[in-house]
Amino acid sequence: MKFFKYIPAAFLLISIVSCKPKPKQTSVPVAGFVDAFEDATIAQARTGFTDALKKEGFSEDKKTVQIEYRNAQGNIPTLTQIVNYFVSEKVDLLATSTTLATVTALQNTKTIPVFAMVSPVPERMKVLDAHGKAPANLFGALEDLNYIDTSFAIIPKLLKPKGAKLVIGMIYNQSEPQSTDALNKIKSLAEKQNITIVALPVNTSADAQLVTQSLLSKNIDAFFANPDNTVFASFETILKSCNQKNVPIFTSEAGLVQRGAVAAFGADIYQWGYQAGKQAAYFLKNHKTDGLAPQMVKIRKRVYNPAAAKKYNITVPSNFEAVK
Repeated sequence: MKFFKYIPAAFLLISIVSCKPKPKQTSVPVAGFVDAFEDATIAQARTGFTDALKKEGFSEDKKTVQIEYRNAQGNIPTLTQIVNYFVSEKVDLLATSTTLATVTALQNTKTIPVFAMVSPVPERMKVLDAHGKAPANLFGALEDLNYIDTSFAIIPKLLKPKGAKLVIGMIYNQSEPQSTDALNKIKSLAEKQNITIVALPVNTSADAQLVTQSLLSKNIDAFFANPDNTVFASFETILKSCNQKNVPIFTSEAGLVQRGAVAAFGADIYQWGYQAGKQAAYFLKNHKTDGLAPQMVKIRKRVYNPAAAKKYNITVPSNFEAVK
């Protein structure tokens, strides 16, 4: 992903040294948790994962599991180093949050179980082998793009166009397969619903403000925040620009509704991590992966942000749940 920044060598060295896990406690299983970047919404997955382990009897407080957490802070070399170190330390399992963390783990180990979350199906991560098979060590909770249909369909139901038809703006990262796949799917949906899509590419989160402002100059009715790491990382910047131009944001990610989007039919990120954590707990209990397979993310909700809905005078149906 191009939005990842390369940091000075001295700082990278410090990051690498700081990645060394604490010495493994005798007979206590070790889980290496890898986050690709810092984000308030994505962080909920880690909480869910940890809570699921705790409920199944694997708690750091009770010293029944050791969870080593590392965040790459949006830096590719650091992410690779973190994964390689966990592999060299022979952790019992890897937990990966967001696509790049999952792909990096799968590229660097074929034996340690990888329990993924906030990641798409193997086809969209492009990790299938020459025979079309997913990595044998991939588990956890994944998603495809079928939910995008429902998410996008919310907009024409809640918003009236300024002109003859709705014009919806998007930004997308060309280097993220999930982002470009989502854009193509939305374009297809929009064509069937007589909606115009105006989409602009963005390479890094640092470019998000300029690109968003350019998009807003094209007289769009709404902004659709698609599943894109660049959008997640720069959402507050996008939100500020949209609010200044009185353009509401809709999304497919429930966590972004908490951060200011109007509404979504999206995954509960906490529950996504919890689902992956339950699988990881099964593995720790049984010391084998027999009977485990990657699952589709199970819990999606229709949610809305009361303050955002009020700002844009949007009446939300009763089957939508207000975020707290």
